[in-house]
Amino acid sequence: MEVLNYTEFRKSLTKSLNKVTDDAEIVIVSRSKGKNVVVMALEEYNAIQETLHVTKTVANRKRLDDALVEMENGDFVTQTLIEK
Repeated sequence: MEVLNYTEFRKSLTKSLNKVTDDAEIVIVSRSKGKNVVVMALEEYNAIQETLHVTKTVANRKRLDDALVEMENGDFVTQTLIEK
């Protein structure tokens, strides 16, 4: 994670955005009189939103937790995919 003030971010905009998109870097832009801003790749944002969505309800969290326990206990079946 990189923290830049507004002026530094503006001066290195292309470089910073390339780090964000190419290296999955998160950039925090600190502002002197305002709220700070986080810059991240859209893919990263979408992944966070998906995680929030699937863990939003107690039922979904329980299913995920149960699946993890089953996997850790070796309680699963391995299957081979059919290739065309």
